Amino acid sequence: MIQSVWPYLAVMLLAAGFWPAIERRFGWKVFEILPPIVLTYLTVTALSVAGFWTASPEIHAAQNMLVARLVPALLFLLMINCDLRAILALGPRVLGVFVCTSISLFIAFVLTFLIYRRWMPGAGWMPLASLSGSWMGGTANMIAVKQAIGMSDTSLATTLLTDALCYSMWVVVLFAVARLAPAFNRWTRAQSSASLTVAETAVRAPATSDSVLLWLGLALLVSAVSAVLGAKLPVGSMVSPTTWTILIATVTGLLAAHTPLARLPGALVVSSAMLISVVAVLASQSSFAGIAAAPLYLLAGVTVIALHAVLLSLAARLFHFDLYLCGISSLAHIGGVAATPVLAATYSRSLVPVGVLLALLGYILGTGFGLVVAAVLSALAS
Repeated sequence: MIQSVWPYLAVMLLAAGFWPAIERRFGWKVFEILPPIVLTYLTVTALSVAGFWTASPEIHAAQNMLVARLVPALLFLLMINCDLRAILALGPRVLGVFVCTSISLFIAFVLTFLIYRRWMPGAGWMPLASLSGSWMGGTANMIAVKQAIGMSDTSLATTLLTDALCYSMWVVVLFAVARLAPAFNRWTRAQSSASLTVAETAVRAPATSDSVLLWLGLALLVSAVSAVLGAKLPVGSMVSPTTWTILIATVTGLLAAHTPLARLPGALVVSSAMLISVVAVLASQSSFAGIAAAPLYLLAGVTVIALHAVLLSLAARLFHFDLYLCGISSLAHIGGVAATPVLAATYSRSLVPVGVLLALLGYILGTGFGLVVAAVLSALAS
């Protein structure tokens, strides 16, 4: 049984690297449904329940410090790849689809909560709020919203499972409906975007040991400074020092993305490792208690996607959007930057940069979107 910090940290890092290494080595089909980040969470949770370590004051203090410092650092690193100038250059039509997708998801989350709230506990809105952060951006946004609203660690397992399973289902649907594009476009009176031309995003050089160390040190410095500044800003019922810390780190990353610093390779590598490490640490504080609510939230997740699909289709009819742009924008929200280019390439090779840029825009807005949804759901719950 582990009772001190360093063996605990060693297990966290080994657990964080295990499933990504297995996926890279074997590429099993199970990873298409349960990605490594979800399997990492479940594995560490199982070790925690089995009593592999004790919640000693030393380990508990290390857990709190790691999450508090790594989440802002992670968001700073994720923003480095986001070029706002390239996103704005997409034009009003593409950005209009993105806005309609965001609005449809917002309405879908609110309606879904109103449908199921009688079966949810008092803080039952929190998993939906954190899920909305992920379905606008990614897992990092989910964790940022979780930390900002004070959601329990036990609820994170339910949110991650809902995210993974509903996302997998939606990816299959979006691939399958590609053949319906001509009929959909006739219904919306839209022209296909298959010939849309967008400049390819720049390819950065491979990471080096010095660049990894520089990014890690810079990210931790930004996190520390953001925490100091966040503690001095005014707080409210939905805005805490943690919320300010996360927002300051995000804005700092966006500003750094438009400086020569952004050309330094390694930010993506460090952020990927940091993300799954944070998930492992969060899992080490939880148990399987939250899994009991999984069926309800899985049903809620399916309902959100169904309502989103209907509302986005109506917006497409109103504004004459074609199926390809709607599908890419939807997956850019719900799937993130990893899956969207694959779907875009299936629709049309020229749309791959569109998918990448829209997914990056989701990362930028994901935390703020989740906090807005949290504020609305919290008000409805009370």
